[in-house]
Amino acid sequence: MSKENSMRTGVFVGSFNPFTAGHDSIVSRALPLFDRLVIGVVGDQVHKPDMPSAEERIKAIADLYCNEPRIEVKPYYGLAVDFARAENAHFIVKGVRSVKDFEYEREQADINRQLSGIETILLYSEPQYSSISSTMVRELQHFGVDVSAYLPKKK
Repeated sequence: MSKENSMRTGVFVGSFNPFTAGHDSIVSRALPLFDRLVIGVVGDQVHKPDMPSAEERIKAIADLYCNEPRIEVKPYYGLAVDFARAENAHFIVKGVRSVKDFEYEREQADINRQLSGIETILLYSEPQYSSISSTMVRELQHFGVDVSAYLPKKK
């Protein structure tokens, strides 16, 4: 078995528009579970108003973790399970903030497991991040509010 196939690899996927302190918390808490954690950033085929390019989002996230060799940041297109397979990952990591998030992610996890056998690991949001979402951060930015408290600091 090759070294890459024997590594415990997880993927953490999302549009990350923007990557918040809550996302950073999930990454920090998931990292001890894996030899390698790949952050998959939804590619440019998904268009949301005023969404920075995948390259810009990838660079911003990669800059945060430039001192952590176990983290890679890459674009992905299509299904998360296909991305996980391409990365030789056996786990998809997702964060949940609420019952609403949980129900959505539970359904996704069931389908992903049926399609691929890949398991989903749900990490619950830490209380101080449970109200933070990328949508909320974008809305506050739109109205000129300083959102630095909701964004991660470089390690």
